[in-house]
Amino acid sequence: MSVIYILICISVFVAAVFLFLFINSVKGGQYDDSYTPSVRMLFENKAKENKEKEQLTKNNKSNSN
Repeated sequence: MSVIYILICISVFVAAVFLFLFINSVKGGQYDDSYTPSVRMLFENKAKENKEKEQLTKNNKSNSN
């Protein structure tokens, strides 16, 4: 029976260590997205086209009033 108590204490300690390491990695930016900025230029034309369409739509609405 005493072995179960020892194993429970060890498992709680290991879980606390993993939780501490996880929180530190999140605070340190380990899970920040570093891939998207490198490929953003590949999709930049679509974003510019959408912005231009929105501006034209706004200009057409304001000119018609």
